[in-house]
Amino acid sequence: MNATARLPLLFLGMLSLVIGVLAGLARLAITMPPIATAQMGGHGALMISAFLGTVISLERAVALARGWPYLAPLCAGLGGLAMICGLNPMATQAFSIAGGLVLSAGSLLILRQQPAMYTTTLALGALSWLIGSLTWSIGGAIVFAVPWWMAFLVLTIAGERLELTRFMPMPDNAKWFFAIIVAAMLLGMIAAFWSDNIGLQIFGFGLLALAFWLLRYDIARHTLRQSGMTRFIAACLLSGYVWLAFGGLLGIFGGFVPGDALRDAALHSIFLGFVFSMIFGHAPIIFPAVAKIRIPYHPAFYLPLAALHASLLMRVVGDLTNAVSLRQFAGIANAITLLLFIITLLSSAVRGARKKTA
Repeated sequence: MNATARLPLLFLGMLSLVIGVLAGLARLAITMPPIATAQMGGHGALMISAFLGTVISLERAVALARGWPYLAPLCAGLGGLAMICGLNPMATQAFSIAGGLVLSAGSLLILRQQPAMYTTTLALGALSWLIGSLTWSIGGAIVFAVPWWMAFLVLTIAGERLELTRFMPMPDNAKWFFAIIVAAMLLGMIAAFWSDNIGLQIFGFGLLALAFWLLRYDIARHTLRQSGMTRFIAACLLSGYVWLAFGGLLGIFGGFVPGDALRDAALHSIFLGFVFSMIFGHAPIIFPAVAKIRIPYHPAFYLPLAALHASLLMRVVGDLTNAVSLRQFAGIANAITLLLFIITLLSSAVRGARKKTA
């Protein structure tokens, strides 16, 4: 599939992102258009399964260079569209399950071709998306899928970062620690089927341990000393690992349990602080590969990154102090930050196109 043919898939993902963000603001009791208000309960599904599922599986499909893996981003995007259009929830769930199945098949194919710890981790991440979607379908509530979907994102990112550690000297026991951490995370999620408190606390401990592992062994510690795009990516990664650690810590204290007072802070520390820091850092690399658009580095990239951390910090303070107005203001700032990042990225792409034609 050529770059032009991939654009409709990106559009479906971006549509889910826009409506998902607006639905999140509606959850904060901020007046939003009816189309967003109607999706308040589907905020998580739109942001994780529909948007991030589309983007991640599209990147994987490009890497596999085959036709059938593109069914994964297509299903993820159509699942978001079905939800936005108000179709029966079973339609969205079916699309989400199908997307997880195709991505899992592609990841297992890569694992068979390249047996390694990082490909195993990527496969476990893909299977986590599938299990989360099945759990949502069987349980009937998105809340049951959230830990598995979180694992989908965290393991996908961790697997990709683990791949890059091949270029660095690393003690033999470091990879064993990594394997133990991943096993603890999976154990916690499985245990959560019987006990939310115990299982999700174990999962939180795994996230905290993974954050420290990444801070210790990721190549970003060394590339931070460089300049330009390389340094920016490293700053995104390392700051994201701090949010991963904080979210894991909140999870240990019950923050991932539905209804807990720490839940909003814990979930957004992971999904917004950690995951979107990774997106900010990898987007200038991924989008050129997917859409064949050149995105040259510019110091302005640091503006949305700083805004992301500042607005999320405000949100966490609002959560911990039960300051509703601060939480609402921070939520709006979160949304503006994502818009600022998209504008910054597009502006850089325009500059790159002008230089190419000059």
